Amino acid sequence: MHLHNAVQCTPVAQHCASRWRGGTMTSMTTGSTSRADANRRRILDVALAELLRDPDASMDQIARAAGVVRRTVYGHFPSREGLISTLVDEAVQALSAAHSAGREGVEDPAEAVARSVLAVWEIADRYRLLVALAQRTVTMQGIRERLGPVREESIGLLRRGLDENVFSSPLPAPALAYVHEQTLFAVMEAVNDGLLTAREAGRCAAVTVLTAAGVPASRATELVAKLND
Repeated sequence: MHLHNAVQCTPVAQHCASRWRGGTMTSMTTGSTSRADANRRRILDVALAELLRDPDASMDQIARAAGVVRRTVYGHFPSREGLISTLVDEAVQALSAAHSAGREGVEDPAEAVARSVLAVWEIADRYRLLVALAQRTVTMQGIRERLGPVREESIGLLRRGLDENVFSSPLPAPALAYVHEQTLFAVMEAVNDGLLTAREAGRCAAVTVLTAAGVPASRATELVAKLND
């Protein structure tokens, strides 16, 4: 009797197991993944806010601010340096998107450069303290390497401007792209040090970048003012 019941239950058990694997278990896995992704996103958002408020914020502080235990934070990021590196990666992705969107559909190289700098500054202003912080762990070389794709786009734009005599510089386009890149870093540091307000920094950066490319100061100032209206 017991053996008969066991045999009779076997197909049912298999059917239940199949349903568990195909339905409920999948739903639970999907739900767990969604929660993990949501936790990761929240940790990153909170970490950015905490690190901008306190550059020395520990993983414990970030965990408390995010409303999770420290183990959860370490489950997503193996170290504080790894967390900061991920934030820098996100910042670079946002900068790259802004750089591309700013110059999209613009034929005039000078206007394209001005628009891209203004668009990039909107993102850079949010992350400028993070960039200063990241230099302790990621290093400037690491940040430059991440900016490689953005730099390549800038080189193409600058080369076209030089070929069309919109820009004038003794520097070749790749070197001029480095000058522009360092100008933006310098402006970020100036704002961080209280030498320039964030509100005027984007305009100043755009004018400076254009004049570095040989655009007359009056033309650069007029163009940026027009775009800022």
